Parts: sequence; structure tokens; C-alpha cells
Amino acid sequence: MKNKKALSSVIATVLIILLVVASVTIVWSFVKNFIDNRTKSTQSCFDVESSESVTINSYYTCYNSTTGEVQFSINIKDVEIDGLIVSISAEGNSKSFTLNNTATSFTNLKPYRGNYGDGLKLPGKNEGLTYVASGFGTGSNIDSIKIAPMIDDEQCSSSDETFKIDNCVLLVNN
Repeated sequence: MKNKKALSSVIATVLIILLVVASVTIVWSFVKNFIDNRTKSTQSCFDVESSESVTINSYYTCYNSTTGEVQFSINIKDVEIDGLIVSISAEGNSKSFTLNNTATSFTNLKPYRGNYGDGLKLPGKNEGLTYVASGFGTGSNIDSIKIAPMIDDEQCSSSDETFKIDNCVLLVNN
């Protein structure tokens, strides 16, 4: 009888160890998938931000104080992004626009030399596009323009920002 009790406790110990190993394996597979998904989008955002792949082209960015329109240009280098959030701040107020790869129309955003309500989309790889936003009031000062890429439906931090927005009217007259 004594030998049978010892054998039962050994089997019970081995079964408990197997149960713990199986539980750890199952939990680890879920945790690993979660971590992999989170780090993938974070790594993609880091790659875009560190390479300065999505930028504001300051040469084509200005504010028309007589019409209250802001002209801004976006350049995208050799990267894939799903969308771009553009935020324009003027005297304590801000307007944001989300551009993506499908043509979307806005009431106060148009392509350069286009019409309000025209379908707008994000520039492609190695492209740049210029847009015009309205509704900022004549004589206002534009404080900043920020852009933040979106990858896998996750908003990355700001990839570029400009605080110096010249008056378009002054640039044309000079």
C-alpha cells in the first residue's frame, strides 16, 4: 500500500506540472499576439516619424488674409499610410480634416485650383498635393498647421508642424 500512495503523489505532481505548462502556453500565445499587434503599428508609426516621410511643404503653404483661406501642401515619400489628419489652428480655434485614400468631399476644403465639394484624397507614394481650407476669417492669424499620419486605423503622433505661415497676398505682390 505504501508504494501505491507514493506513486499516486508522483503522478499528481506530474499532472499539476503539465497543467501549469499548458496554461502558461495558452496565456503566452494570447499575450504574444496582443503584443505583436501593438508593436507592429507602433513600429510603423515610428518608421514614418523618424524618416520624415510625411511633411508639410512650406514653399506652397500660406494664408490669404483677404479671403480667409489657408493653402497648404503635403508631401509623402516612399511610405504607405492609410490616412492623414491635418489640423489648422487660428487664434485659439482649430479645424481638422482627415484625408484618406478614397475620394472624400469637404465643404471647407478643396484641391488647389479646384472647387469646394470636390473629392479629395491623400497624395500617393512619392507625391505631393496642395489643398485650400476656408472659414478662418479675413485678417486672422494662422498659428500652426500640424499633420499626423494614420497607419492601420491608428493615429500616429505629429510627423510635421509649421508655425510660420506667410500671407499669400504679400508673396504674390513681392
